[in-house]
Amino acid sequence: QVQLVESGGGLVQAGGSLRLSCAASGSIRSINVMGWYRQAPGKQRELVATITSGGSTNYADSVKGRFTISRDNAKNTVYLQMNSLKPEDTAVYYCNAYITNWAFSVYDYWGQGTQVTVSS
Repeated sequence: QVQLVESGGGLVQAGGSLRLSCAASGSIRSINVMGWYRQAPGKQRELVATITSGGSTNYADSVKGRFTISRDNAKNTVYLQMNSLKPEDTAVYYCNAYITNWAFSVYDYWGQGTQVTVSS
């Protein structure tokens, strides 16, 4: 009964910015970890950034200093602020979350993905 809804993808020129959001809804007691992955055509899906319930963050080396992951006060929404975008950032971006429901079960959820295209 948990759904992750992503938004904010689109087309942007190199050097531009986008902000992705991912809202989790449903039977949620807490969100342990939320993060973003991306997959370019013909390539492996890779970690972009994660943020834990305690606020600890982790970034792929390729996005450090350019991307910032954050969350809202309710801890059910995660954002990815992407600055200084490069064509290499072009990919489908997937929201990921480990969520504890009210039965204290933990599940790994994925969004459907949002396309980010960075032109030269």
